[in-house]
Amino acid sequence: MAASAQTERRVVITGIGMVTPVGIGRETTWAALLNGENGIGPVTLCDTTDLASRVAGEVTDFDPLDFIDRKQARRMDRFTQLALAASGEAIEHAGIDIGARADEIGCMIGCGIGGIQTLEEQFKILFERGPSRISPFLVPAFISDMAAGQVSIRYGARGPSYNTVSACASGADAIGTSFEVIKRGDAVAMITGGAEAGVSRMGLASFHASRALSTSYNDDPEHATRPFDVDRDGFVLAEGAATLI
Repeated sequence: MAASAQTERRVVITGIGMVTPVGIGRETTWAALLNGENGIGPVTLCDTTDLASRVAGEVTDFDPLDFIDRKQARRMDRFTQLALAASGEAIEHAGIDIGARADEIGCMIGCGIGGIQTLEEQFKILFERGPSRISPFLVPAFISDMAAGQVSIRYGARGPSYNTVSACASGADAIGTSFEVIKRGDAVAMITGGAEAGVSRMGLASFHASRALSTSYNDDPEHATRPFDVDRDGFVLAEGAATLI
């Protein structure tokens, strides 16, 4: 049987954007990796005084106002802000004109947890100040498809837009699913990848409760991530975003 046009469609990567614990931007991140730099350090994003695990991979020196205005930033969780920064770089790198074929360009950014920092903050307000003080932006900030949604809105991509939620594989599944979307002809291009920002008291406490986090290297964070070592004692929570065109 002759190969169909669908199976012959090639899918290629034309743009890359990254915001990681070792650098903001793909070039900075790549140079840091080549230099063997370590992005794990003491947690600064929340109080860890009474937490068993106090190290994480944080995106240091990240200012969302470098990428979006203050009003927009206040309505978004950190994972969405990271996704917008990475996606903007990927779009620029690819040199793609989204507006020219907006209805045929989509966005799929995987996120396993969503806006846990926002949810944690709003729970505190609920308990201390009552339900009337909950932010109307709570739901649109914390649901996990908001990275894909906000990136679609900001850059005008009106094609397929949703996210994959499959724990640590969410970003990889988003890339694989986007490949299939293009392959079957539902889009000509996709903004795709993953974003997560779970470094919070709830994030650290909940993963520790399931005995998943490293707790033996709080004073030696650079050696905490050691998955294949005989002395490993758990993984290290981290945040960041990476997207492809």
